Amino acid sequence: MKALFWQRGASGGAAAFVFQERENLPVAGDNDVKVQVKACALSWMDTKLLSEIKLEKEFLPVGREISGVVLEVGNKVSSFQPDDEVVGILPLDSEESGVSEVILVHQHYLVHKPEKVCWVEAAGTLRDGVRAYTALHYLSHVSPGKTVLVMDGASPFGTIAVQLAQHRGAKVISTAYSLEDKQCLERLRPTVARVIDVSNGKTDVAESCLEETGGLGVDIVLDAGVRLYSKEDESNLKSQLLPHKHDIITLLGVGGHWITTERNLQLDPPDSNCLFLKGATVSFLNDEVWNLSTVQQGKYLCILEDIMEKLSSNVFRPQLDEPVPLYEAKVSMEMVQKNQARKRQVIQF
Repeated sequence: MKALFWQRGASGGAAAFVFQERENLPVAGDNDVKVQVKACALSWMDTKLLSEIKLEKEFLPVGREISGVVLEVGNKVSSFQPDDEVVGILPLDSEESGVSEVILVHQHYLVHKPEKVCWVEAAGTLRDGVRAYTALHYLSHVSPGKTVLVMDGASPFGTIAVQLAQHRGAKVISTAYSLEDKQCLERLRPTVARVIDVSNGKTDVAESCLEETGGLGVDIVLDAGVRLYSKEDESNLKSQLLPHKHDIITLLGVGGHWITTERNLQLDPPDSNCLFLKGATVSFLNDEVWNLSTVQQGKYLCILEDIMEKLSSNVFRPQLDEPVPLYEAKVSMEMVQKNQARKRQVIQF
């Protein structure tokens, strides 16, 4: 039985993804569930975070968002029975690779999958769903009447964030980095209030948002990265298209929430003063916090169940690529790690 792993330090330090043969699974514990994997979504591996939490093994498992069928349960497992259809996200310190036919998962990382949700969509929506819920529910408390700016709304995460914000009654503005992205956002139903095309690098995002909100600014901003320096100091085109941190502070309304994915964000005293005058907040979006601590495990499982319910009722319509067969998993994961995959990649067994 094959399983996909990331080999640390191979090929002169570059990430190398390798298949390893597994003879058999370790003995199942009392709280373990043996799952036959039907689909596994591939997500970018945050190697910096892994090293910071001291996960520095030579081989790290790849693929954590899985959907599948329960084959066997431990003595203390009460929520699942054999033949149940389940989904879940494996914890960061899991020894199991989701890109494997059969795995062992602790019962507290799984929830039931609705029958009408297909395997690929279930696995492919989990990660982005958790990120969207973390950003919009727990960090910014989205509610009807709020205005939300979702940067790069045509990305897999952006699409789910747009759909969740709209479902909660918010008015959504989004940015597009290409003509294809713009057309994708314009096709969404319900419609996005405004799509700001930034592909030519000339559109002023702050000005467009203030115009759309009558000068009041937006209540919630979900960025997809920010420029910390001037355009001339940025090396690649994508970074040059990102909004500057000053633009985001400018377009924030009074009492606004800025949810950032920029782990190295630096705010100068004038930036902080402007945020203070607006009574605005800055929050860092790290969806791994749910699995780094078990304190809020109940809330986390409720999020997973809610994501499945939204998928079942077509509130969520994820951006997924065509399912990938197992023998192409290595190539797909290399694309994901290099940020070359525009849609979510899902391995189908």
